Amino acid sequence: MKRLHIEISGIVQGVGFRPFVYTLALRFGIKGFVTNSSRGVIIEAEGERAEAFAEAVSSEYPPLAKIDTIKMSEIAATGERDFIIAGSVDDGSFTHISPDVAVCGDCLREMFDPNDRRYLYPFINCTNCGPRFTITKKVPYDRPNTTMAAFAMCEQCSAEYYDPLDRRFHAQPNACPDCGPHVSFLLENSDLHVDERKPIEAAKAIIRQGGIVAVKGLGGFHLCCDAVNAEAVEKLRTRKRRLNKPFALMSGRIEDIRKYCEISTAEESLLSDRRRPIVLLRKRKDCSLPYGLAPSNATLGFMLPYAPLHYLLFTDERGAPGAFPALVMTSANLSEEPIVIGNEEARDRLTSIADAFLFHNRDIFMRVDDSVVRIVNNTVRFIRRSRGYAPEALSLGKEMPDLLAVGAEVKNTLAISKGSYAIVSQHIGDMENYETLRFFEETLENLKQVYRSDPIRLAHDLHPGYLSTRWAVQQCEGHGVPCDGVQHHHAHIAAVMAEHGLHDPVIGVALDGTGYGTDSIIWGSEFLVCTRASFERAAHFAALPLPGGEAAIREGWRIAAALLQQSLDDVELWSAFREIGFVERYGEARLKQVLQIASDSRFSPRSCGAGRYFDAAAALAGVCDKNTFEGEAAIALESIITDDGNADDHYGYSMCEGSVRQIDFSPMVRSLIADVIAGIDSATLARRFHQTIINSVIEMVDMLSAQTGITHIALSGGVFQNAYLSVEIERRLSDRNLKVFLHERVPCNDACLSLGQLAVLAARLK
Repeated sequence: MKRLHIEISGIVQGVGFRPFVYTLALRFGIKGFVTNSSRGVIIEAEGERAEAFAEAVSSEYPPLAKIDTIKMSEIAATGERDFIIAGSVDDGSFTHISPDVAVCGDCLREMFDPNDRRYLYPFINCTNCGPRFTITKKVPYDRPNTTMAAFAMCEQCSAEYYDPLDRRFHAQPNACPDCGPHVSFLLENSDLHVDERKPIEAAKAIIRQGGIVAVKGLGGFHLCCDAVNAEAVEKLRTRKRRLNKPFALMSGRIEDIRKYCEISTAEESLLSDRRRPIVLLRKRKDCSLPYGLAPSNATLGFMLPYAPLHYLLFTDERGAPGAFPALVMTSANLSEEPIVIGNEEARDRLTSIADAFLFHNRDIFMRVDDSVVRIVNNTVRFIRRSRGYAPEALSLGKEMPDLLAVGAEVKNTLAISKGSYAIVSQHIGDMENYETLRFFEETLENLKQVYRSDPIRLAHDLHPGYLSTRWAVQQCEGHGVPCDGVQHHHAHIAAVMAEHGLHDPVIGVALDGTGYGTDSIIWGSEFLVCTRASFERAAHFAALPLPGGEAAIREGWRIAAALLQQSLDDVELWSAFREIGFVERYGEARLKQVLQIASDSRFSPRSCGAGRYFDAAAALAGVCDKNTFEGEAAIALESIITDDGNADDHYGYSMCEGSVRQIDFSPMVRSLIADVIAGIDSATLARRFHQTIINSVIEMVDMLSAQTGITHIALSGGVFQNAYLSVEIERRLSDRNLKVFLHERVPCNDACLSLGQLAVLAARLK
């Protein structure tokens, strides 16, 4: 007779782990107990088959669970007669919080069963599905520590909750129509008419009339309208002040999405995954959805329903599917502000946008946007990591003190450390206003509380103007905590190294738009020889002027004009301006003004940002001359590349030797302009431009690898969101027997910087 003490860490709370252990104990004739603690799950198992039981625990665990460590030791037997599920113990340590997951198949079957007591109930859930992170106030993950504490369970729900053999045993959000949350409807637009007594049917009626409904979900509100109705889509764009940025879409069934997009087997699996991200899918050539959903974009972002309420929006009153082929489901916020989560907050901030509101009274504790992913080279790549994935921890392999990294300005995330783990927050957004700063601070306080982290040192970006940097410096000065600046692109590469457990030096290629350099110049096309603790800048693209600074980033034609000025003599320059339509489009006086600004370093900072070359190329090719959202021109340029072109067709460039090598693209600019004047189609121009960038990266990495002997190559930066470019660079470097690493668990854009800053800080302290 053996008695084993077993401690399990990982995502093991709120995922049905204790009832799973209880059922196993009955199967193996085990006595003892299982309990939740702040560290995870603790089991004491006594019986002749204790070791077989322990093996089953480690191999048969529930689908939502994720085991990181199992520690086991033999202790003295006590002769217990039963196996029990003991109450949770808060021992001051921490455990991992499960992200929110989509409603499961069992709950859906019950929700659409007229004989079930939860028939059409929009808050149905069980141990295997439903809200987690968004309702958790503190650990252990028990009902009193969630926003469900406000709802006392009825007798039937309570019986389920306390029955270890029931699917809803300790399902913290467990509820039914008699005791749980409920939906309500509010009509703001008096020009629309509905029966408000049935909230969900009323919301659908508003959508059918071309209206916009603010729908409260798991992590915040969505703004919802009929995606097939072009007038409704345009109305939403106008009211939300969102010119061209794509809208997220939701369909009730995979077959509905197939009407509009090409879907591979991997993409179908990702759409159906319990985390239900938005998946970027290539539009079908015969896609009938309005152009205004994603202007100048070859992809649409679709997701399947993940909350019971979503399923009810796509069904009729009898539960039959197909009420709408597709709905817009975009984050409910004004431009650049955080997603709205509270009912009163929604009425206050969204009345100018929404015609009606579909509320519910289960509070959202943590606001969380939808995640956005893409399949590239048969691998999941994140564009935005949030609902369904955050706050899953990433192991950094070794114990470290409690640290905090505050990320950057755009696509901000923050990261804290605990033990050997990095916990990267959900998407916070662009740190441009007070509302986003408040969201940042809310998220930090929540993660510190949940993970019991008390940072002793902070890391931030070098850019002195970033709100995140200024916040970090103020905190350090106010609390006497050391503060460390981390160079932007070093953080990018360190994030890749942290994800893949790399400690030996790598050649890092960081391509993005803007990053503050150690020389106070704008970097953005960096070839670095990197360790986690330090880096050496080995090469970069030649710098180009940004006439008017931020204005040039918004208006890529300004950069294009300055590039032409750098590459052509005065006669060629004005001849080119006339022949490509710049004089007609922008006017001679305005062009002269921009060129004058470009020549004055006071008003025209220089940048080697790779993204700025994409902006210029898109403007020269006549594809997109302004960015109304980050990366718009680059997305438009990639979107027009066709599959029938010659990949070997490219422009020239030159390598400039020096202590830091440079890649000069003046030959490319001259050839590109000649092609535009010759009337070459924009798809060919885009492909030749992309192949030129790809060739230059491959050649530079080849040179640096030969020089250093380093064969591990890490790729990061927002430019690698470009699938055409990232696939080609990864393939061609791999063909050279180089080992290539890209992001797989965080985005390659600036959302990865907090992880990289944390990894750099931990390495420096070591």
